[in-house]
Amino acid sequence: MSSAHFVLNNVSYRYDEDAKPALNKVSFSVNKGEFVAVLGHNGSGKSTLAKLLNGLFLPSEGHILVSGMDTRDEQYTWDIRQKAGMVFQNPDNQIVATVVRDDVAFGMENIGVPSPQMPPRIDEALGAVGMLPFVDRAPHLLSGGQKQRVAIAGILAMHPEALILDEATAMLDPSGRKEVFDTVQRLNQEQGITVIWITHFMEEAAKSERVMVIHQGEVRMDGTPREVFAQGETLRSFRLDVPPMALLSEELRGRGIDLPPDILTVEDMEREVLARCR
Repeated sequence: MSSAHFVLNNVSYRYDEDAKPALNKVSFSVNKGEFVAVLGHNGSGKSTLAKLLNGLFLPSEGHILVSGMDTRDEQYTWDIRQKAGMVFQNPDNQIVATVVRDDVAFGMENIGVPSPQMPPRIDEALGAVGMLPFVDRAPHLLSGGQKQRVAIAGILAMHPEALILDEATAMLDPSGRKEVFDTVQRLNQEQGITVIWITHFMEEAAKSERVMVIHQGEVRMDGTPREVFAQGETLRSFRLDVPPMALLSEELRGRGIDLPPDILTVEDMEREVLARCR
């Protein structure tokens, strides 16, 4: 059995037949269990990519396989959306019920999960995202980060194999961003769920397993965070930046402080500073 979860072969997408393609001849694969961050400035094509991976959009050219199923084949549409759950930027757009429990049940109802199976799956999904104590709470009383975790629980209850998160932390404060990212990272590490994490926060990408950079509808960079963020000038040419700690490290080296070029996170910086204090 193939280890590839997503396979894109020469994929292009146009919003209008005569328009410039939003994605242009993109080919790559994502293996099962990978955590891939996708970066790109506004209009680069990353949100278009998210909708293509979930089957919400169909390629204008080329093919996309999700767990071996071609998104163009209508018989697989609902299977693909169950296996590759989508989480959007604004959690309020995904919450449909007045009680958390009912909201998590909504997706299962759509795919025909028998009623007796729902309560344990609701508890399991909310427990996985740390929201079980809020099962009877009204969603409008929750914080932004908590709402987003409920939205993720609604996807988890359908037992997906992958999560596609399109700027899922963009509308949250730093605390909310951290709780959502940490939740998804834990699901990836503990349950082996494949994650496509589309973001414009460099510090989130720095904690991912693999980073892809999309610019003008094409994949321009693809590698580990250290490989990608070591190319600061190239990233800046794509109107992107490096993680804050990498930028700080760069400035300190410019002032004569001997630091390695691969510092990406606060933990990396802390380790280097403590090593010099011993």
